[in-house]
Amino acid sequence: MELQEPVVAYGKNKFTVEEYLQMEKAATERHEYYQGEIFQMMGHGELLAMSGAANRHNMIFTNLFGELIIKLKGESCRPFGPDMRLNIPENTLFTYPDISIYCGEPQNIPEDEESFIRPAVLFEILSPSTREYDRGGKFKLYRDIPTLREYILVDTISVNVEAFRLNSNKHWELEEYTKLSQTLTIPSLAISIPLTEIYATTRLAY
Repeated sequence: MELQEPVVAYGKNKFTVEEYLQMEKAATERHEYYQGEIFQMMGHGELLAMSGAANRHNMIFTNLFGELIIKLKGESCRPFGPDMRLNIPENTLFTYPDISIYCGEPQNIPEDEESFIRPAVLFEILSPSTREYDRGGKFKLYRDIPTLREYILVDTISVNVEAFRLNSNKHWELEEYTKLSQTLTIPSLAISIPLTEIYATTRLAY
């Protein structure tokens, strides 16, 4: 598989995992790693060039993360933000989901105590430049996570939440939410969040 987003960084053909992790600890911006290649992730500077995209992204993240903190308080599953580096040993990907839900004590990889495996639910808040990657190539890689049960995409341009869920036959099914009157259900966590809460304080909420 060839990743379309983000762009290749550093200009070298192949890196080891150890080289990537060493460089990432010193880097001022986040990078993804996949099969020896390192990719530059979109930063807030690029988002700010798009009208309202950065503000809406931040508002939606704050709303959603806050709801997850409240609804999962005292439960075995906990949400973590975009500084939580995810590794998928099954395909080598290292990346930074916007929100990751880990159930039980998060397990790090032997090579790095700051890279974690086996999330139960992942959220990506879509930006105009990464939306196709998040829906396509990235989701294909995420599907290699044996513990993943739900993958949820939240749009920043319109009221739109796409919830992909693994059914009993091990097939991914999509449920789409496009109205503020709807409520996002997350069966694997036994919680639900109204879209009015997810999109609160954004102009999309009116």
